[in-house]
Amino acid sequence: MRRLAFLCIAFWSCYSAFSQVSPIDQSHGARSKGLGNLKVNLPDAWSIFNNIGALDRAQASEIALGYDHRYGLKELTSLDLAGLIKTNQGTFGVGLARFGGKLFNQQLFGIGYSQTLGIASFGAKVDWFQTQIQDFGTGNSLVLSIGGVADLGPNIQMGAYFSNLNRAKVSKNSEDHLPTLISFGIKYTPISDLQIQLEAEKDILVKPTIKAGIEYEIQEWVILRTGVNSNPSRLFFGLGLRPKNFLIDYAMGQNTSLGSTHHVSLGYQWK
Repeated sequence: MRRLAFLCIAFWSCYSAFSQVSPIDQSHGARSKGLGNLKVNLPDAWSIFNNIGALDRAQASEIALGYDHRYGLKELTSLDLAGLIKTNQGTFGVGLARFGGKLFNQQLFGIGYSQTLGIASFGAKVDWFQTQIQDFGTGNSLVLSIGGVADLGPNIQMGAYFSNLNRAKVSKNSEDHLPTLISFGIKYTPISDLQIQLEAEKDILVKPTIKAGIEYEIQEWVILRTGVNSNPSRLFFGLGLRPKNFLIDYAMGQNTSLGSTHHVSLGYQWK
């Protein structure tokens, strides 16, 4: 019965709205999760998934590994790998993600590039996206996305991200499109240790989602986070540790109807 229920959820997720757990539309990295699934103004290795335009704002080259476990079901887990290399000509990124289990799973492999010109940074990427459903087959798609961030003042940054510009389909034999998302966000940094962010995300087929998050650095290497989502309503908490060049992040999300989710990320930076 549990397998049958999951398969029904998987079909609905794939062909209706992907439930924001698909690698193509979910936020990646425990830092993002702890801030309420914020995406567009978080410059790190996870920008290869969240907003390619912010990739060049990362302070150093980085590699990161992430794991998500949702509602106690192994079929709803995600495993992600992301990396970026900074050069004098801009920043190059690569990302690999997998969601699902044996009956239903999705894979994504993406490469992208980001460059800063004056007060603004821009980026573009291409993803290869695959959906597999046991006994039903496999679908493959190419997905194009662009993004950018800009400084509006010394303490305010604005970002935007457009995912699946080409309206890619689940497969060449399907009439169902992958999610097309538009995200817009503002980050306010009143002091160096505190960030306040607000973001709106719209899938062209569903109602918009409003997100808000706060990040506070209580010590040089200890960071606390919290965030909220609408549609559906969710609450998030997160903790970040920064021992030397290592990045350790944990986040927990709470959905009143479905239960809790847990997210862990490990990263390493070098210059």
